[in-house]
Amino acid sequence: MDTKRDIRAKKNHLTMWTKYLLDFMFYAGIAVTVTLPLSIRKIGELLPYMIEHYEETVIIYFVLGIGALVLVRELRKIFRTVLEGNCFVQENVISLQKMGNWSFFIAVMSVVRSIVYMTVAMGVVILVFVIAGLFSKVLACVFEEAVRYKQENDLTI
Repeated sequence: MDTKRDIRAKKNHLTMWTKYLLDFMFYAGIAVTVTLPLSIRKIGELLPYMIEHYEETVIIYFVLGIGALVLVRELRKIFRTVLEGNCFVQENVISLQKMGNWSFFIAVMSVVRSIVYMTVAMGVVILVFVIAGLFSKVLACVFEEAVRYKQENDLTI
């Protein structure tokens, strides 16, 4: 049977791995986005339609990459407050709102990308980002209420 200390240790272990994963995703995302012109040329050797629409593909994926980086950056900001033990703050509400906006933006840009060339996977990506946008907006409302309750509670003590 796990003790409270064991549960806390497992939680801290998972928390730290999640932090490292988010950091890796952020910095790897920068590298991938910056190297898009080269990587799309290389991928174009296997998928010729990417070379046929090279400029459009680079621009669309660059914009999608920037959107994804902003999402991960906002998630990292939220995660910092979790690590500090103070996650019900107004800054997280703002980050969740931004994440919702960027998720919808990525969904719209994915629709634009589908005009250039459509794949079944892109339909799934669009759906995932619409759901992520809705989830972020709802979670922002929940966090806003939690922040309000926390502030009221802090004032009564």
